[in-house]
Amino acid sequence: MMSFNVANLIGRKPLSGLGCALALTALGGCVETPNFSAESAVTATGQLASVGAPEAVVLFIGDGMGVSTVTAGRIYAGQKLGLAGEEHLLSFEQFPDVALVKTYNTDMQVPDSAGTMSAIVTGIKTRAGVLSIAPSAPRGDCKAALGAEVETLMEALEVRGFKTGVVSTATITHATPGANYSHSADRNWESDADMPEAARAAGCRDIAQQLVEFAASTPGSDGVDVILGGGRAHFFPDSVPDSEYPDKTGKRRDGRDLTAEWLAGADNRTYVWNTEQFEAAAGGSGQVLGLFEPSHMQFDADRNTTATGEPSLAAMTEFAINKLKAMSSGKPFLLIVEGGRIDHAHHGNNAYRAMEDTVALDAAVHRATEMLSDNALLLVTADHSHTFTISGYPKRGNPLLGLVRGPDGELMKDLNGQPYTTLGYANGSSAAAEAAARAKNGGKPITLTDEMVQAPNYQQTSSVPMRSETHAGEDVSAYAIGPGAAAVRGVMEQNRLYNVMADVLSEALRQPAGR
Repeated sequence: MMSFNVANLIGRKPLSGLGCALALTALGGCVETPNFSAESAVTATGQLASVGAPEAVVLFIGDGMGVSTVTAGRIYAGQKLGLAGEEHLLSFEQFPDVALVKTYNTDMQVPDSAGTMSAIVTGIKTRAGVLSIAPSAPRGDCKAALGAEVETLMEALEVRGFKTGVVSTATITHATPGANYSHSADRNWESDADMPEAARAAGCRDIAQQLVEFAASTPGSDGVDVILGGGRAHFFPDSVPDSEYPDKTGKRRDGRDLTAEWLAGADNRTYVWNTEQFEAAAGGSGQVLGLFEPSHMQFDADRNTTATGEPSLAAMTEFAINKLKAMSSGKPFLLIVEGGRIDHAHHGNNAYRAMEDTVALDAAVHRATEMLSDNALLLVTADHSHTFTISGYPKRGNPLLGLVRGPDGELMKDLNGQPYTTLGYANGSSAAAEAAARAKNGGKPITLTDEMVQAPNYQQTSSVPMRSETHAGEDVSAYAIGPGAAAVRGVMEQNRLYNVMADVLSEALRQPAGR
């Protein structure tokens, strides 16, 4: 069992070599030289892991889990336990090493998930909207992307015979999970139906196809070993009738059943699409592909309402760790876990579901700490932040989702004499909804009640009307425990998180490729 002890605080080393090796001034950014070899990958920070072979490296990504989301999630989780909330700590907030991480893309001040996750898993910053290709290739340019691929940490381990897994509550082909195993000029090319004909003709493959063909196109690899998430529509043809085959809701235009191709690609593989099959597969020893929804998995608050059921993020994390441990025979493994729907709830100005999914991610982290030894690196961070705010002078212990009450317990009101909530957004779709409601009310604002604002579907107030709430550009936090965790400190470039993981896995990355 992983413990939080003083031994984890010993042996801190400063990061070195933080200057950019390649300055791309035309893109307004600074990009590290791509790590095309294991040697450059493990020496980029000037640090090599000294712990020998680690048990594992597990990277948790709270998609959109900025500092305000962590703070609110802490209070929300504490209040669910009957506490005032502010004094509570999420499990990963107890990790001994913490840093602030700069999230900009090479072409964007406020980033997207494709460019940020690509930075974390390849060691270079790149453009918004592209997956694990160098910033020299513009978004959407298939020909430029071919040959501009940058090796990911997952690929580097797979070609050396090590085991890997990727888990997400979003589609498994979404930007964050997809950056680990695919290279794409556009993050939206999740299936062939999403690609322009010119890109297909030029030889680019959709992201689902790249996942299924990973072993064939990566010499020495047997493919990603545990794959759990949503997005099965990207794997099945659009000719499959939903009512006859509920697991085969498809959108592919090429007629391919990628799950059948994946199953045929190697012996001892299992495909699952519901909770019953998922639980039955826990005892097997082979590779597993689990696709639990045609699109994204349900928000955690809605998970138990589905007819076939869905595993929680904690259950999928436990499943993946057990599988990878069994398959690794004592060798280190890499697991990527994404709480993908925190981001989606924020885009909809829905703080309730964002909080529930933040708590669900924390439960997954806690489960990992119980299952792994002190010789495993656990790293928790976000790809970017959101325009989510906590404000208004509420009293200590005020219900996080409720109306603001001051120290005297009285409702606090704005200049129009209306009560307001603690949580809000700088922009988003709720502004338009509020304007429409005001118009129906004769131009007068709707007086909020605690019942209204604490309802699951309530959209917190946003200032600037947008079709969807946007990301935010401030730094995010990174939390680490285990070997190499001391390198997570200060203010870091996001791509340096790659080097933290690669340093810990240095012995594995020194092995010859193509084993």
